[in-house]
Amino acid sequence: MFVTFKMVLTYVVLGTLAGVLGIPYSFVVGNVDRLYRVVMWILRTGLRAGGIRVEVSGQENVPAGVSCIYLSNHVSNLDPPVIFPALPGRSAAVLKKELMRIPFLGTAMRMGGFIPVERGRSRTAAQSSVAAAVKALQSGLHILIFAEGTRSKDGRLAPFKRGTFYMAMETGAPIVPVVITGTEKMMRKHSAAVTPGLARITMLPAIYPANYATREELMQAVRQEMIAALPEEMRPLE
Repeated sequence: MFVTFKMVLTYVVLGTLAGVLGIPYSFVVGNVDRLYRVVMWILRTGLRAGGIRVEVSGQENVPAGVSCIYLSNHVSNLDPPVIFPALPGRSAAVLKKELMRIPFLGTAMRMGGFIPVERGRSRTAAQSSVAAAVKALQSGLHILIFAEGTRSKDGRLAPFKRGTFYMAMETGAPIVPVVITGTEKMMRKHSAAVTPGLARITMLPAIYPANYATREELMQAVRQEMIAALPEEMRPLE
């Protein structure tokens, strides 16, 4: 539990300082780039405090000068702080609306163009979230999305949500499949305890929507690439 305490303390102390100083500064200058870099440094610092090492490969697969959709599997609450600092460029994310209520963090995420979604949401709300994500992509941001919409129950890749592929077809934004492993052992579902270890992130070659006739074909192409890159014990049983 000591490493968990160190990690949480690091995020609370540094996150509060960044919020108190960085949010007003970003409002004044009208730019959140510096705050974003500070937050990425805080995320890395917290991971080190928790004894979490991160190994990244495949960054050369991210197309240069193009807004991308990073589409990742999701196996732990550690996934966002592990993945975000590894992503080239400035990224926003599609995330649960409740997270936007966290003091300082919620404000910073809104300023950074993050897109809130409601679970069990109506079709209208879903369309609104997709439209916001499309707008973020068109503004030059990358978007991080967890393909399954929530954490896997057993570490295996679950069915994908389809909104991502509608978004990709609408914008033409390339999808960069991201595979994360190791975090499922470091913070398990229904537990707040952190176990030190190694997280591996692999960015696969970009997949371009224009090469596919339908959203379904695009989704299946992305899914098969991710399945092939996962270890056997994390592949779906289907």
